[in-house]
Order: sequence, then C-alpha cells, then structure tokens
Amino acid sequence: MLVLVDRTLMALRWIALLAPLAPGTRPSIGALMRIFFVSTFLGTVLPMSVGADAVRAWGLSRAGITTHESLASVLMDRLLGVVSLLLMAAVGLMVVPALAGNSWVLLAMAATLGACALGLAAVFSAGLAVAGHRWLERLPEGRVRRGAVRMIDALQAYRRHRGVAAGVLAASVAVQVLRILQAWLLGLSLGITAGAAAYFAFVPLILLIMMLPITIMGLGTSQLAFAFFFAQAGVDWAPAVALSVLFIALGVVGNLPGALLYAFRQRPV
Repeated sequence: MLVLVDRTLMALRWIALLAPLAPGTRPSIGALMRIFFVSTFLGTVLPMSVGADAVRAWGLSRAGITTHESLASVLMDRLLGVVSLLLMAAVGLMVVPALAGNSWVLLAMAATLGACALGLAAVFSAGLAVAGHRWLERLPEGRVRRGAVRMIDALQAYRRHRGVAAGVLAASVAVQVLRILQAWLLGLSLGITAGAAAYFAFVPLILLIMMLPITIMGLGTSQLAFAFFFAQAGVDWAPAVALSVLFIALGVVGNLPGALLYAFRQRPV
C-alpha cells in the first residue's frame, strides 16, 4: 500500500510542476497519470532514473507539450527529488554521527550538494539566465541555440512560481519518508533489529547511490550500498543484501500499474 501511495504522490508532484509551464495546453490529469505510470514501468528495464525520465518527457511531448517544457518539468522534478534526498541524508548524518567521519560519504554528499546548488541556480537565478542568454548569442543561429534558449526560459518559469517548487519539495520529502518506512517494514519482516533511526540515516544515502544511471533498477549498486551502510548498524551482509532485493522488488510491484496501462494502450505513449 505504501508503495502505491508514494507512486501516486510522485505523479501528483510532477503534474504540479507542469502548471507554470503549460497552463492552457496541459493534457488531462488522467492522461498525465498514464504517462507517469507507463514511464515508471518502462524505466524498470532502462538505466536507473534516466530511462524513466526520458520516457516521461517523450510521452509528454507526444501529448502536445513542447519538448523544452517537457524536459524542464522532468528535470525540475528530478532536481527537487535529489534535494529532498540530500536534506534527509543530512538529517541522517545527525542521527548517526559516525557516518560524518566517513570521507567517501562526505565526498558524495559534497558532490551532490554542488550539483544541486548549480541546478537550483540555473532555475532561480535571473542573473545566471541572462549570462546564459548572452553566451548563447555567440553561437551560430540554429536549432541548438534556439533549443537552449527555450530550455533556459522554461526552467526560469519556476522562478516566478516558487510556491509551486516549495510545495513539490515538501511532497518529495514525504515520498522519501514513505520509502524509508517501506524499507523499515521490509527489514522487520527479515528480522533485522536495527532501529528506525538507522533507516532514516541510511536509506536516503542508499537512494542517492541507486539513482546513478549505471545499472538496471539499481541492481548491484543497491546491494553494495545496503551491505555497506547497514554494516554500520551491525547488520550482517546477508540480511542487508536480502533487504536490498526486497526493496527493489517492492519498487517493481509499484510499477505494475504502468504495465497494465501500457498493455491496454490505444496508442503508443
């Protein structure tokens, strides 16, 4: 049940991000929900994160939204999702101070923080947008230049709708809490005795690693991440790896509604 709730909340936060971009041409809620759930299903067999995002942007462009607006909504959704994970991970470091002494953890968080700061600046900094336009003026006139200009303008639309971005960020934090609870309940079913605090400390960091577009569904990276982090709480590698497998399997279950929608589609997404 929790996984279906978090998928629905993820869909609604993305739909909310379309309001500042295409207020008059946005497809129906039903069509957007279908695009989202089908993209999550197809993303199951594509490189983590990037695959589902690409399918979603493509489906949205086929529904009448311009390509740059489609990409902007997906990029903003992904950016706020990473920011929410970073916030939760920061809380985790306070819960388990021992992690703050691990140079690899700190390096990964610093790199993520830098990328998020750059992304947020690209969205909310008017000065950076002006600088970007001036730099693009040096390029020859053509599709690349026009596309880049439109992409900057689409992302800058969120600068005038900060309330929407703040609401989506809050929803993203709620999604992360739901995913942590899912992992905790799975851990209880396996007899893992680590407390809930360990899950709040470890799972956001694990999810950041799983988002790397290296493997399908995060297979391999998730097993290593679960084993490494839960070892800090005294959990043996075998139950930690079992937890990682169940966590991925639960995500696949959450993607099954998209499989049904794709199977009974009337036209390609």
